[in-house]
Amino acid sequence: ISYSPHSSPCPSGKPAKYDPSFRGPIRNRSCTDIICCVLFFLFILGYIAVGILAWVYGDPKQVLYPRNSTGAYCGIGENKEKPYLLYFNIFSCVLNTNIIAIAQNGLKCPTPQVCVSSCPEASWTVEPRQFSQTVEQVFYAANRNFCLPGVPGNMHQVGNPLPFHLCPTPLSHSEPHLTLSLSNSGLLDSLNARDISVKIFEDFAQSWYWILIALGLALVLSLLFILLLRLVAGPLVFVLIIGVLGVLAYGIYHCWEEYRVLRDKGASISQLGFTTNLSAYRNVQETWLAALIILAVLEGVLLLMLIFLRQRICIAIALLKEASRAVGYIMSTMFYPLVTFALLLVCIAYWAIIALYPLPTWLTPPEYVFWAPNSSLPGCEKVPMNTSCDPMEQVNSSCPGLMCVFQGYQSTGLAQRSLFNLQIYAVLGLFWTINWVLALGQCVLAGAFASFYWAFHKPRDIPTFPLGSAFLRTLRYHTGSLAFGALILTLVQIARVILEYIDHKLRGAQNPLTRCILCCFKCCLWCLEKFIKFLNRNAYIMIAIYGKNFCVSAKNAFMLLMRNIVRVVVLDKVTDLLLFFGKLLVVGGVGVLSFFFFTGRIPSLGKTFENPQLNYYWLPIMVSILGAYLIASGFFSVFGMCVDTLFLCFLEDLERNDGSADRPYYMSKSLLKILGKKNKGTPGDKKRKK
Repeated sequence: ISYSPHSSPCPSGKPAKYDPSFRGPIRNRSCTDIICCVLFFLFILGYIAVGILAWVYGDPKQVLYPRNSTGAYCGIGENKEKPYLLYFNIFSCVLNTNIIAIAQNGLKCPTPQVCVSSCPEASWTVEPRQFSQTVEQVFYAANRNFCLPGVPGNMHQVGNPLPFHLCPTPLSHSEPHLTLSLSNSGLLDSLNARDISVKIFEDFAQSWYWILIALGLALVLSLLFILLLRLVAGPLVFVLIIGVLGVLAYGIYHCWEEYRVLRDKGASISQLGFTTNLSAYRNVQETWLAALIILAVLEGVLLLMLIFLRQRICIAIALLKEASRAVGYIMSTMFYPLVTFALLLVCIAYWAIIALYPLPTWLTPPEYVFWAPNSSLPGCEKVPMNTSCDPMEQVNSSCPGLMCVFQGYQSTGLAQRSLFNLQIYAVLGLFWTINWVLALGQCVLAGAFASFYWAFHKPRDIPTFPLGSAFLRTLRYHTGSLAFGALILTLVQIARVILEYIDHKLRGAQNPLTRCILCCFKCCLWCLEKFIKFLNRNAYIMIAIYGKNFCVSAKNAFMLLMRNIVRVVVLDKVTDLLLFFGKLLVVGGVGVLSFFFFTGRIPSLGKTFENPQLNYYWLPIMVSILGAYLIASGFFSVFGMCVDTLFLCFLEDLERNDGSADRPYYMSKSLLKILGKKNKGTPGDKKRKK
């Protein structure tokens, strides 16, 4: 299957026509998608206003510090030395609160809560002989400072405050979990977050420079891999393809051996019948026969593709080599991901500030409710439990132990609904700004690499600062187009988030039909998101080259790709295979070296450099692997954008030009050789205006 640029019109649109004035990215262009640009700027102004409102009036203490039964914060003010919160009866939280309410409004627990300096170190309960002693003797003298504020130490007969729940009993050993401690009989012990944090900090202090060396090694490996592709792309691609064919061939052989053994034994699926134990199907011959057929079909398809699509594979390899040359000439593009990373960090940090500074206390006042340890006692039946009360008023009731305790923050009302809408606005702002930043990076890189392709004499005709020019050109003329594409993607992502939220909330109440419908919806939205990302990416390339609006660019890019669909598929899969191998090489190499070094398994290196003494040796290893993956992803994303840009330029070159002196091809000589084409002249043979 091949496409001739002079064929008749098809449903995929007409081929691009020759334009004598075209010499790469259009310089004389105008602003595109102005309406969307104005809407984006207005949205950003509103986003800034939301951030200012959160910064000025927000109260981060609601997130950072717990509150006791009186509503006072633990860890600050008068409770500065008491950072932990102790629940007298944590089981009342479980019994009186459902999971959905916790997810929506946080934990609201109708039990006394007190700020403490440390958690109970041992399990304990009041013994009968201590009932006649004072609170000082039983609690305070034994370093059990867990009673409510204001309980006097000279109170006689400890048995008296216990029914009123002025002091907790029993106590169980527990350790602080983050800044919130839950202590009660039967509770599981939690990890000591403070001690772990100290050990992690010590490990980072001991190994940070080695982690930086590992990340530097990942950077060098990624750069070398990309630059050396111009030399080894062809052999490497064919080695990888042969490797895949070899793996499939071994799979066919293994399945045949298993099938032959089970066939001789007479193990058939008719003897096994239907079972939910999937591992049992490994012992029947039909399973291995089906696997053998599937692998054989895949092997045959790949062999046929290798035979009949060999020219397109060669074109893909030539484009990979050309992309490696482009990166070598415009090295600044390899470090543009740092700009994208910085802008993404600003977007995420700004949203995090809004999330950390939640609703101000005067708009979300605390809620206090009536609570009694035993509502079935005489005098309590007339008291409406768990209803609002005023903590400043004295509780006068015949109900034993009746208290007005802090439950949580008010989450209903007009002000709360309005502020909830502002939080939704902030989430939309997070998605939109992140997608816009990513779109900016794609369009800027596309403009720089397009300047390389459409330079007839390389590197002489490449602009002096192609990356900087593309960046300024994109910001000046195409902010609206980028915002348009980012908004479309954002709406789909928001729809996916809402669907995931609904699925999570209704997971316990779903029947099989509902789960199937939700799964289908999620699958459709996932496919739609992938398609929009693909369309946006190619639309940004066309915007960078021709300077047209988003819709026109998306249509032209899509039609151009559809006219060359086979080449698109081959190039995409070859590039994916190569970049996957590159990531595997960089991340795997750094991970293996980090493992052997931090575990002291490189004796020669240990003699020269002292191995760091670590509490958790896996910590710097995981950080090194994660950092290597991010670095490799950043470098290879630039390379992938370069390949896609050069590919679209290559297709446009085929349709616009014919190799004559007036219309020479701009592609490399290797591509001309593969296609069996040649230039009959150069633009210098006939003076032409740029």
